[in-house]
Amino acid sequence: MPTTDPARTADELATLVARLTRRLRAATPAAELTPSQQSVLARLGTGPATTAALARGELVRPQSMRATLTALEERGLVVRSPHPTDGRQVVFSLTPRGTELLGSGRRARRGWLTEAIETRLSTAEHRALADVLPLLHRLVEPGTEPGARTPGTSDRQNHPVSEGSPAP
Repeated sequence: MPTTDPARTADELATLVARLTRRLRAATPAAELTPSQQSVLARLGTGPATTAALARGELVRPQSMRATLTALEERGLVVRSPHPTDGRQVVFSLTPRGTELLGSGRRARRGWLTEAIETRLSTAEHRALADVLPLLHRLVEPGTEPGARTPGTSDRQNHPVSEGSPAP
């Protein structure tokens, strides 16, 4: 029987999410990238961004973000260009190689998870898992009111990317 203790539920959920994240990461061709590098590629998949915007989105210091971006740039996955309105800044975007790696990683993760759902869960269990998704969205989206989000709505539709608001 599931626990009703929020602290225990939080511990179990955090552990499970970490294990799922590691498993999904292992399923991708981008597995040789660090988690930070993979996350930055995903953010840049929604559009170009400055170092400062990426650092805010990843909750890291700009110096740490610069190191991550340098590593991605050295691998030919991102490219820098002048900021269109602020000559003091640069904007990073994905190269075609970075876009392909990002897409292949998403396909691999989706493929692994789809197969796991199809082979390890019954139809009723799959339905129960799908029913939990709106609750998980509410946990990670501050300010989301109960019932305000319809299942299947993508984050990009609800969170447009801007300089001050990088993609989730």
